[in-house]
Amino acid sequence: MATLIDNKDKPVVRHPEKQNRADSEVLRKPAWIRVKAPGGKGYNATRKIVKDKGLHTVCEEAACPNMGECWDKKHATLMIMGDICTRACAFCNIRTGLPTALDPKEPQKAAIAVREMGLAHVVITSVDRDDLADGGAMHFAETVRAIRKINPSTSIEILTPDFLRKPGATEIIIDAKPDVFNHNLETVPALYLSIRPGARYFHSLRLLQQVKERDPKQFTKSGIMVGLGETKAEVMQVMDDMRAANIDFITIGQYLQPTRKHAPIKRFVSPDEFKTLEVIAKSKGFLMVSSSPLTRSSHHAGDDFAKLKAARESQLSSNRT
Repeated sequence: MATLIDNKDKPVVRHPEKQNRADSEVLRKPAWIRVKAPGGKGYNATRKIVKDKGLHTVCEEAACPNMGECWDKKHATLMIMGDICTRACAFCNIRTGLPTALDPKEPQKAAIAVREMGLAHVVITSVDRDDLADGGAMHFAETVRAIRKINPSTSIEILTPDFLRKPGATEIIIDAKPDVFNHNLETVPALYLSIRPGARYFHSLRLLQQVKERDPKQFTKSGIMVGLGETKAEVMQVMDDMRAANIDFITIGQYLQPTRKHAPIKRFVSPDEFKTLEVIAKSKGFLMVSSSPLTRSSHHAGDDFAKLKAARESQLSSNRT
């Protein structure tokens, strides 16, 4: 359980639950994982819109390595319901503690930000809000509807928490009709206790399966990180589990350790290994696969959505013939 440190004499610790952990070695990044520092005209314009609207982005909070590239293209993944998470996952850089109250104006602010950035495709994510009766599902749905109203031509992708022990929450968001419903499994089942202790692997799988059962037209998407100590066989089993749940799109990326207090990187997976995983995933029937060291859930999301639609149309055409 995350705890909030409320001490006016000291700054609030970003990850209070991790402070008693022993430091782990942070491995030096290989050449293929290094990126340029963020900056540029597009980056600054995106930053201004986000700050002016009082919004949060997962790009900043999760220390995404692709932030400079995406923001320079005026692509940002908006993070709703605050910047404090009620979970304490061992891999995540988002601050943990007691969240603040929801901002009822946030859905409208998000919709206006999407319009000002001129987004053809937007990704909306959130922190976990275990403190709310519905886990924030209604707030999510209201944000989707607000964006749709002001930006009718913008496609909407959501990256949701798992809504564990929040009956009816998933259905509320499915019925808001996002174009892509994304929820990340993050890692293999054997590592859940140490990496994602507040979650349940098969609950997350079931959530994504529910999307297809309730609205087969919605695309489903999920991702995992590698480099945490998983085996190739375990990754392949996750692929099979995803296909059994009719997930359309899988993303596979390298885990990067935010601080010495976070879960350590066991190894850096080579680009060739990522390519092998991509070939295996495609052979299992996914409509889309993104597998590379810097792959993240929202990276190139707009371009990927166009490819996803084209892949479905190609599949339907093949089935008709």
